Amino acid sequence: MNAKTVIQQRVRAAERDLVSLSHRIHAHPEQAFEEVRASTWVAQHLDAAGFDVEHGCYGLPTAVRATVGSGPLHVAVCAEYDALPEIGHACGHNIIAAAAVGAGVGLAALADDLGLTVTVLGTPAEEGGGGKVLMLERGAFDGVDAAMMVHPAAAETDAMPGTAVSQFDIRYRGTPAHAGAYPERGVNAADAMTVAQVAIGLLRQQTAGSDRVQGIVTEAGSAANVIPESSRGRWIVRADTLEALTPLKTRVTRCFEAGALATGCELTVSPVGPDYADLRPDATLLALYRANAEALGRTFLDLPHGAAAGAATDMGNVSHAVPTIHPMLGLDCAPAVNHQREFTAACITPAADRAVLDGATAMAWTATDLAAAADRAP
Repeated sequence: MNAKTVIQQRVRAAERDLVSLSHRIHAHPEQAFEEVRASTWVAQHLDAAGFDVEHGCYGLPTAVRATVGSGPLHVAVCAEYDALPEIGHACGHNIIAAAAVGAGVGLAALADDLGLTVTVLGTPAEEGGGGKVLMLERGAFDGVDAAMMVHPAAAETDAMPGTAVSQFDIRYRGTPAHAGAYPERGVNAADAMTVAQVAIGLLRQQTAGSDRVQGIVTEAGSAANVIPESSRGRWIVRADTLEALTPLKTRVTRCFEAGALATGCELTVSPVGPDYADLRPDATLLALYRANAEALGRTFLDLPHGAAAGAATDMGNVSHAVPTIHPMLGLDCAPAVNHQREFTAACITPAADRAVLDGATAMAWTATDLAAAADRAP
């Protein structure tokens, strides 16, 4: 019996546990750096599969490192498990976590025979906070020859066109006053935010077509008859590459400075985690994965260049340091797409459960192919 057959049998034998893990994470959404239950469940499953598990590593209480095997080729499989505010697992990180565990389960007993070291990394805070960036900086990917993960989407694609992204909080501080009796004594923080938003709207005419600037106002006063003393917002800037992101961030920051200048408010700009780099999938690794996924019956949609531009992941930073793939698992749920409530519901359907098993098997098979290629290399 060849290795791929054994791997598929092991993943199928674990189907009940893997689907249960996916559904349990989905039912208990936890936001960035708060994934206490999800990371614990991932660690427990990997410990039961024979991995050497460290929970709470790299200075992150909800990070997991689980390793099995001692072969010369080191493959890392990433598990995400954080959720979004209000709409829960609308990006399907429950599927990502369960598929990563499944890939580990499939490879655990064969790692040494295949010449592999397999590490499953539980990576917190992908939706904001950059868990992988912090883990990369702290050595989690040192010595890794290839890194991989799968991500659910409406349709199957082999490479997400991930952009570079920066997130930051904005706060204006003004002076409160009675809006009817003494408006001239106030300094209006809500007006500062309005000026900045108008400036950003005008700036968009001079930005590249793939650039994105988006944000929300989280505070803008508490009573209509009081000049707002404080306003706050969270903003995101996206560009095709890190190199293009830097000047765009500067131009957007000037818009916020204009709001402060026009109103006399004090401005504070606070980064929300590290910047995410653009995703650069490894062509060789991607070809191996796609062939394995197609052998399982997955059908890929070949998107034109630039389709779905604007999506971003901290796996992009990993891809600048290690050969990396981040293929998308189709859930056949259109018109529902990521970050919609309908997509949250789609992430615990039979199609989602199949995606867990197929993603796990395809990643494990890809690691097997890498090991075979390394063994044949002179």
